[in-house]
Amino acid sequence: MRKIVVTGGAGFAGSHIVDRFCERFPSASIVVFDRMTYASDVRNLTRHILSDRIRLIVADIADMESCLRIVEDASLVVHAAAESHVDNSFGNSREFTRTNVLGTHCLLEACRIHKVPRFVHISTDEVYGEVPEGSADEQSVLDPTNPYSASKAAAEMIIRGYIRSFSTPVVVVRANNLYGIRQFPEKIVPRFISHMLLGRKLPLHGNGQARRHYLSARDFADAVVFLAERGKIGETYNVGTHEEYTNTDVAGLIARAFTRDPEQVIEFVPDRPFNDSRYCIASDKMRQLGWMPRRSLAADIPSLVDWYEDNLQRYAAHLDIPPNAVLSGGSLLPVQAA
Repeated sequence: MRKIVVTGGAGFAGSHIVDRFCERFPSASIVVFDRMTYASDVRNLTRHILSDRIRLIVADIADMESCLRIVEDASLVVHAAAESHVDNSFGNSREFTRTNVLGTHCLLEACRIHKVPRFVHISTDEVYGEVPEGSADEQSVLDPTNPYSASKAAAEMIIRGYIRSFSTPVVVVRANNLYGIRQFPEKIVPRFISHMLLGRKLPLHGNGQARRHYLSARDFADAVVFLAERGKIGETYNVGTHEEYTNTDVAGLIARAFTRDPEQVIEFVPDRPFNDSRYCIASDKMRQLGWMPRRSLAADIPSLVDWYEDNLQRYAAHLDIPPNAVLSGGSLLPVQAA
């Protein structure tokens, strides 16, 4: 490939995708197109920027002129940019529509105009809504239940229209919850690790029994590269694992990584306005192509703890860490007066 554009490439999932494309296509020009919102971090891309391996363009995906300029001559566009935190979508739903729906539409139109030969769209398993039993396959009806998942489903409807009307060469990817290093600590795994490092309680929504499947961001990035090369145009692919946990299970895994009794560190907080009890997708289609997840949350937690312990100051403002405070034995040392 000659030129690869990754939207949202300075964020968590996007930066793992960038890592993998840099490895897989060493001679390709890789452009990261990112608005650099709160969950993006240039440090996620530092090694690639310092080695001149990628080019970072700070622009808004909902701006048509930016999309037209950036995707020109692209061999592949991977669309990972999104507002993705469900809690935030209850308080600022219009921003989710603007970024996830209008932004996707602008990018699609720019790719249509420039005849980009392949577009990989990153969606989510949440577009299926609650799956109390069994699993949803790629033909299941979309039934989103919150503003975030509704915006992602709406983006997919626009994509379907472009595929039918313009034969736009799109591959759609729907994935489980992701985990890994560099994830902003608004999501459950990095949030709970950060709280343990800071000596704080682990807040669980409702009764803590909501169930989720967890997929390594590295395995997910492998799947995206796999589908960029082997995915069939116009098709949708579920990318997931069989590793399912309740939120209480996740809290327990992390507490025990710190040799703490989960019952002593968990606190229950009011639930979301609506909290899906369970998501579950069938990934048979991907597995038949030859992709399989290779990592597990339980095995990766120690390395995640090490990374967040070394990088916690990145998130000082979000976590309300006082300036110059230091960690010692899982708690903050007070800042000494001058």
